[in-house]
Amino acid sequence: MPQDQSMANAFVPGQAILSAGDEALLQRRTDTLGPAYRLFYEEPFHPVRGEGVWLYDEEGTAYLDAYNNVACVGHCHPRVVEAMARQASMLTTHTRYLQNNIVDFAEDFLASFPDPLSHIMFTCTGSEANDLALRIARVKTGGTGVIVTENAYHGVTIALAAMSPSLGAGAPKDENVFTIPAPTGQHGEQEGEIMRANVEKALATMAERGIKPAALYVDTIFSSDGIFSHPKGFLKPAVDAFRAAGGLFVADEVQPGFARTGEEMWGFIRHGVVPDMVSMGKPMGNGYPVAALVVRPHVVAEFGERTRYFNTFGGNTTAIATAQAVWDIIRDEGLLKKTLETGRAFRADLKSLAREGDDICDIRGSGLFIGVQIAGDDPRGRTARLVNALKKKRILISASGPGGDVLKIRPPLAFGADALDFFMSGLREAIKDI
Repeated sequence: MPQDQSMANAFVPGQAILSAGDEALLQRRTDTLGPAYRLFYEEPFHPVRGEGVWLYDEEGTAYLDAYNNVACVGHCHPRVVEAMARQASMLTTHTRYLQNNIVDFAEDFLASFPDPLSHIMFTCTGSEANDLALRIARVKTGGTGVIVTENAYHGVTIALAAMSPSLGAGAPKDENVFTIPAPTGQHGEQEGEIMRANVEKALATMAERGIKPAALYVDTIFSSDGIFSHPKGFLKPAVDAFRAAGGLFVADEVQPGFARTGEEMWGFIRHGVVPDMVSMGKPMGNGYPVAALVVRPHVVAEFGERTRYFNTFGGNTTAIATAQAVWDIIRDEGLLKKTLETGRAFRADLKSLAREGDDICDIRGSGLFIGVQIAGDDPRGRTARLVNALKKKRILISASGPGGDVLKIRPPLAFGADALDFFMSGLREAIKDI
């Protein structure tokens, strides 16, 4: 995935011993998919089945998935599969016909947001949702200027790639995009004022260049910047400063949303702010492509008067049935509370491990979104080696941060005590191995 530093531990042809079947598959993949795709790990992983927090290879060996928030309620959850199949067997069609399920779901889902956020627009991906937010922001504000953090990831459209520095030097550039440093977690209660000052500095540069502000985009747990969650509320001063200049705040909840942070259903709530727009994607359909943008009515009013919005597959009946099943499971299985409790136990175990040696210099995060910063003379290299060592222990994670030195731990919300024990045992062994 482009929103992290997974290339630090990516597969390099010729460096791993693969089975004859996987060698042939790799060659076919290269021949058909071309040069832009990448594989995780020095030894590529070939899963054929998933269940809960486990992925299985062709031989039936189980690997603990501690990375994929896409299958947020667990791989192949039977209620999701049943809802998807049932609706697909009856009707799959678009939003230009009257359908009960899209309105029922919209009403149910919007109830989880603060009152000002009361419209929802459906897309297929988080990239589409963020792109739609940019279009709306430009109409509402009359501006074009965008602020993002220095290692942000917000999507793969041509506009969003220019707003996603984590894609690297090859990503397109845009004179309307301005970057600010992400928080560092080192300044305590001053994080908010530092971020506000950085936003105001970027706004001043915009003004000097004659650019009017449109949108401040923030992934509310700073996933690709290295995972920064505390202190709660530090985002608010920056949002206030940007709004005072006439811009809109877009909370990118693709990664921190859907109970991921444990304390709240949505990451922005932890910061005491109500966004102008909220984008979401991956976890919404547990693997089925459904995403959305939640907006304040007055923000989208002019856009709606000027432009018809239609997305052939966004909000189709099968997508909505799937999203409803995911939403029901999150509530019925108490995953918000479970995520909070498991996340606390997880970080406690990690802190205990950190005290046993000098391999870990910081542990960050909330709920089941955890960043573990690796210490040493070559932290990027050590992190990459550790990610690959964990894979050999049948544990799947990745890395994050501009330095590629943060273990990115983001398992399905079904992750429980047994999975935690398996993870910690493997991590201890992997640290010894490297």
